[in-house]
This record gives sequence, C-alpha cells and structure tokens, in this order.
Amino acid sequence: MIEIKSNDARVGAIARIGSQPIALAAAALILVLVGVGFVVLWRATAATSRQQERAASARQLQARAAQVSEQLVEKTSSLEITQQESIDQLQVVQDQLQTVRRLLAAQQTESKLLSEQVSGLTEAIDVLRQSFASARSAESTNPPSARNTSRPRHATGSVRRRPARSAG
Repeated sequence: MIEIKSNDARVGAIARIGSQPIALAAAALILVLVGVGFVVLWRATAATSRQQERAASARQLQARAAQVSEQLVEKTSSLEITQQESIDQLQVVQDQLQTVRRLLAAQQTESKLLSEQVSGLTEAIDVLRQSFASARSAESTNPPSARNTSRPRHATGSVRRRPARSAG
C-alpha cells in the first residue's frame, strides 16, 4: 500500500527547506564579505609594500647616482691633474728644445767660422808651398853658393820651427 503523506509533513519539509536557503544565503553573503575584506586588506598591504619597495628602490638609485657622480668628479679631477702635469712637461720639453736650437745655431756659427779659418790656412799653406817650390826651382837653376854648402842639409828637407804662442 501506498501511504499518502499528509500536508503537515509537506509543510514541515518546505518550512525546513525554506529556512535553510536564508541561512545558506546569509552564510554565502558572509563568505563573500570576508573574501572581499581579505582582498581589500591584501591590496592595501600590497600597495603599501609596493610603495615601500618603490621608495627603497628610488633611494638605492639615488645612492648609486651619488656614488657614480662622486666617481666622475674624482676621475675628472685626476684627469685635470694629469692634463696639467702633461702641459708642464710639454713646456719643459719646449724650453729644452729652444735651448738645443740656440746651442745648435751657436755651433753652426762656430763651425762656419772654423771652416773659414781652415780654408784661409789651406790657402796660406798652398801659397807657402808654391813659394817654396818656386824657391827650390830657383835654387836648382842658380849654382849653390859657398854659404849654402857649409850648412848640412836635413834628411827630411823641412825646416823646423818653434810653435807660435797663442794669444789666449
């Protein structure tokens, strides 16, 4: 046999189901609110930490920029010092070059003077040789005199002279 349920049982079951969806909806609403709260809290802390990270990163970049700037200043000053030293050394070399040029010009002048003196002496020696040669040829054509024969002749045929004193 089939039992027919009474309306009271149905009403109780519906009442039970009817009261559960409200509780279920309330629990779902609470879960959604808690989830939204966690998301908001997470976003707020993440935003704060991102801002802190950005600030820390900016400070690090500033510190690096300052360090690089200091290094550039040091290198620039050392380059300036090196450049000044190079300029000083170049000036010394130029001064030395001027001195060498002056000395070279003086030596060239002295060499010209000495060359002129040597050529003058060479001309004088040539004149003496020619006069000596003409004197010998005159002797050979003239008979030797008694005065000339009394002197012994030197084996070299040259006359010895005393060295002239310099006017130094």
